[in-house]
Amino acid sequence: MERERLVIMIEMAVMAALSVILGLVKVNFFWAFGGSISLEMVPIILIAIRRGWKIGLGAGLIAALIDLITGGIYQVPLQIILDYILPATLLGLAGVFIIKGQLPKISSIIYGIILASSLRLLSYFISGVVWFGIYAPEGWNVALYSFVYNISHVFPEMLLTMAIMVLLIKKAPQVFKVRRL
Repeated sequence: MERERLVIMIEMAVMAALSVILGLVKVNFFWAFGGSISLEMVPIILIAIRRGWKIGLGAGLIAALIDLITGGIYQVPLQIILDYILPATLLGLAGVFIIKGQLPKISSIIYGIILASSLRLLSYFISGVVWFGIYAPEGWNVALYSFVYNISHVFPEMLLTMAIMVLLIKKAPQVFKVRRL
């Protein structure tokens, strides 16, 4: 039991670190205020599917804290929660549709990624309305601006993550199996 807990903690740390590293390699030339497309969601989604949503939440939180410590930009403390802690942590909820002990179904993976990405979008959206609405083009509703801005990077990243997870489940299903110690 102790050994298994240690393996889970190591896996969480590795996936969180991998998420931060993959977040550094990004496409961000369209977004002036922090939006980007990267593969940072993949490791957190993967551990959530492998180990369950609670472990996924933990790995997402660790990734958020590392990201924040290594270069987070914010104006007020509440923004830390909406732009860093919640978006990364909530990715762990991608594992809520997975039945433990079984190979995950593609539909369960997709539903989980949609749920996690939607919650991530909601967090960014609220932050955009509260702090970045001043950048809305003249004549634009602040909420519409925040939605359009944030969906323009969350949606493609969600699709990219889905494609990778579906490819993994089809070509390397062993990645999703947990070996008991």
